Amino acid sequence: MFWRIVPLLLVLASPLRAEIAVKEVISPGGIKAWLVEEHSIPFTALEIRFRGGTALDAPEHRGAVNLMTALIEEGAAEMNAQKFAEARDALAAEFRFDASTDAVAVSARMLSENRDRAAELLRLALQQPRFDADAIERVRGQVLAGIRGAAKDPGAIASDLFNRLAFGDHPYGSSGDGTEQSVGALTRDDILATHRAVLARDRVHVAAVGDITAEELGTLLDHLLGGLPKIGAPLPGPAIVGLTAGVTVKEFPTPQAVVRFGTEGIKRDDPDFYAAFVLNEILGGERFGSRLMRELREKRGLTYGVRTLLADYDQADLVTGQFASDNTKVGEAIRLVQEEWRKLVEDGVTEQELAGAKTFLTGAYPLRFDGNGAIANILVGMQMTGLPIDYPATRNERIEAVTLADVKRVAERLIRPEKLRIVVVGQPEGVVSTP
Repeated sequence: MFWRIVPLLLVLASPLRAEIAVKEVISPGGIKAWLVEEHSIPFTALEIRFRGGTALDAPEHRGAVNLMTALIEEGAAEMNAQKFAEARDALAAEFRFDASTDAVAVSARMLSENRDRAAELLRLALQQPRFDADAIERVRGQVLAGIRGAAKDPGAIASDLFNRLAFGDHPYGSSGDGTEQSVGALTRDDILATHRAVLARDRVHVAAVGDITAEELGTLLDHLLGGLPKIGAPLPGPAIVGLTAGVTVKEFPTPQAVVRFGTEGIKRDDPDFYAAFVLNEILGGERFGSRLMRELREKRGLTYGVRTLLADYDQADLVTGQFASDNTKVGEAIRLVQEEWRKLVEDGVTEQELAGAKTFLTGAYPLRFDGNGAIANILVGMQMTGLPIDYPATRNERIEAVTLADVKRVAERLIRPEKLRIVVVGQPEGVVSTP
């Protein structure tokens, strides 16, 4: 077994500082993980990600990964769903299983005194799920109810329509939940095949934080994951972003129109990424002081909130945003978004805007490291995006190094009005679809 220690100095609350030592652990069976030992509290947080997610669905089985993931905890080995839940609760353990576009996530919280038994229970769930007929139909019903609910949610409709315009026939172009028809047609054999295809060792990333040593984690990983298939299904190929400039309106009876907008983004490993990250914060990031929040909310009261983000998918990248506005005012709000998009390229940003964005981004980041679970989640996310183990120690330095020239260069490259697509779901007055 091998591990290396990288000290990460994080400002948690001035003037308090805490050093987090991250170890890279390789189990005897070759499974890699990142570990932060913290023995002051007798519990461990474990985060596991299997790369691929709902994007691994076959077109005819859309929704299979989502349904399979929801069924993992519905009984394992000799235990049905009720017995499994009772065993988990008796150990005071917490398990969560979630499917997203690019990953199936497994989160576990376990007390040190019960760690071995909790890990064995989790192993059974991952390696020997029952997929009983009654559980399949019960969970299928819940998924179908969610699909029907999404069909009445203007926000979900806007996201689905935008994604379809952006990604076309690629798996990113449709909801990972599937449709009523596709989910209704899934069989137990489909679910078993999906389990083998998705939960495989060639795509797993692990982070652990808490009362566990490197040796103990290595043993636990081999026990927990060693029995899974070595190789899973091929990952989907790159998604071509097909967005062009214009407005797409979907009529829907709702008092507030929902607007989703965006264009092609920037890869996480691009040298200009940090400049793009700062630029996004100035345009429509998390602060109330972003340009779009100031223009749409503070000055004119057109929306409660508007935000943009750099959407980093495994197979594509977007700059995207969303807001909701009264049907009578949404046209003005859209015009302002288009105007700010153009101004960002033509006029650039000010030193004051740059300094404010940097202060926020560097000051808010350490506050995310506020517990074992949060740290484990950050560390596994770093692995998924290919970041180095010392990223938390260097991240703020990279943001501070961004200059006005960097922001101007990336704005001209990334914020392209001629490719900004706007999707509106509602009954917007004075807004019509354009080609």
